[in-house]
Amino acid sequence: MFGRSSSFAAAVAIVLGCCHMAAAEDVKYYWDIGYVKANPDGQLERQVIGVNGAWPPPPLHVSLNDTLIIEARNSLDTPTTLHAHGMYQNGTNYMDGPYMVTQCGIPPGQNMTYRIPITQTGTYWIHAHYGAQYVDGIRAPLILHNPKEPHKYDDEIIVTLEDWYHDQASGLLKEFLSWKNPGGAEPVPNGALIGSVGGDKHKIIDFTPGKTYRLRLINMSALAMFHFSIEGHKMHVIEVDGVDTEPMEVGNVRLAAAQRTSVLVTALNSTGSNYLFHADMDTDMFDNIPETLNYNSTGLIRYNKGADVRRDKGEPDWSAFNDIDLVPLDGMEALGFDVTYSLDVYFNQYTDALNHGTFNNITYVMPKVPTMFTALSMGADALNATVYGPQTNAHMVGHMQDVQLVVNNFDAGNHPFHLHGHHFQLIERGPAPYDPTFNPRPKSAPARRDTVTIPSMEYVILRFRADNPGTWLFHCHIEWHIEGGLNMVIIEAPDVMQKRIRVPQQILDQCAAAGIPTSGNAAGREGYDLRGAPEGPYPYPLGWTSKAKGAMAGCILSALVGFASIIWYGWSSQQSYKPVATADDSEELDAAETQGRFGRMDPDSAAIN
Repeated sequence: MFGRSSSFAAAVAIVLGCCHMAAAEDVKYYWDIGYVKANPDGQLERQVIGVNGAWPPPPLHVSLNDTLIIEARNSLDTPTTLHAHGMYQNGTNYMDGPYMVTQCGIPPGQNMTYRIPITQTGTYWIHAHYGAQYVDGIRAPLILHNPKEPHKYDDEIIVTLEDWYHDQASGLLKEFLSWKNPGGAEPVPNGALIGSVGGDKHKIIDFTPGKTYRLRLINMSALAMFHFSIEGHKMHVIEVDGVDTEPMEVGNVRLAAAQRTSVLVTALNSTGSNYLFHADMDTDMFDNIPETLNYNSTGLIRYNKGADVRRDKGEPDWSAFNDIDLVPLDGMEALGFDVTYSLDVYFNQYTDALNHGTFNNITYVMPKVPTMFTALSMGADALNATVYGPQTNAHMVGHMQDVQLVVNNFDAGNHPFHLHGHHFQLIERGPAPYDPTFNPRPKSAPARRDTVTIPSMEYVILRFRADNPGTWLFHCHIEWHIEGGLNMVIIEAPDVMQKRIRVPQQILDQCAAAGIPTSGNAAGREGYDLRGAPEGPYPYPLGWTSKAKGAMAGCILSALVGFASIIWYGWSSQQSYKPVATADDSEELDAAETQGRFGRMDPDSAAIN
């Protein structure tokens, strides 16, 4: 069954673009975040997190130089936050949203006013950044329109791609972070949604012959990577993650979780046929493939309601483009670097018996004080990474430094890594580990984005300019891995933060209501006194620990006692051993009995007879 789509988003874009060329304005949305029921794949109605009593949450549209204002009310029974994914939040670090990094969470029954100046353009999205809430549906497109759009097209259409789970995220997370899951197998989705519909329903995109369309592809998944292609049509990439690029013709677009890509597609001049488009989940991301999982999802490019579907022969085009080959439209030159950090990615079982993701063998654990507040309240000590706690995995950078991150993925899976507050340049890729004696030669204008996929056993070199004082997460955007600890925090120019950033009273009041301190180090103390700060879990140590030695001694002692018991039992059994009659013994016994019956008789017996 096919469900009809509309070009409402494009109409909104055109209206906003025309109006906003005249003057910037406040664009306001009211979001009452609460539980609703939904059944987007037609297979199971379940509780989801929606907005204003409905699901899916509506797209947000705003233009360059406007101010986006979201009045969010939390009607859930747990705290929540909102993160505008990819937004710089320059000067508004407190609006970034990640729980216990920049925010204490909106308590149940309270409101939070997100006020975000728009200094960017392109395709983004917004989602909860508390627990795994966005897996339950609190996620929506966020489109930042450019009144002076550099690319030419007639209409635009948002195409969201999502993996979909029939079970609640809280239960899936409990199963994932369990000693019963030592290998760290991620929950496999029950299906895929295109434009928030799935199962027997299919997304329809209406094309008019000769028109050029901008498709804004957004992967809002928890885990799945998608491969997007259109049969019978050519696509040209013109934007990734909010960065406009020189057009590049591609046959397939690969989007990992949190990535966005805009493509231009020119409609054919005939209405004689309709065509399929594909949004296929990459099953290499799944530890197992359930028999009921349909990972090859399709939608319809419709020219004519009465026309048949024309099919391409053979398999869909899976020849994904290499994003490092894209050229930004603004031609921004390659950065050097003043400071470099090497980040080695591993997944291992730790001393709490759970499988954790780590950078440099440190798994992230939230501090007692949100990291932004530590940076704002610790004075000169805020320049020392120690005050942010042993498990925050804090990395310091100075104001306006050019920063290089060398990320080696030693895990068996692919990971999409996202940096808050910045776009980074893609300098180089290669097989891990990176050789630090090698001097990479980046392109004169390297590709930029905010979320990059690093395949297993490969490295990538990223560079960005520290022009945005704040505390910014760098993490894998597979939601299960975020909760499993694959996070670190960039502490960017805390001395400048203290001069520029003033946290709204509303946020301070919500921290107080939650009992979360807003000053001090990671333990809520002064200076370097970290008593009580979250610490551990740790990797299992190599070699013989005292506990291991004690366990081995116990095993040896138990074995000796066992051997002694066997020997004693065998010896004692011999003392009470009763021989078992053999065939020869039986013959002798029979002979004796015969002699007794018919041979010499007892005298007394004879007398009686």
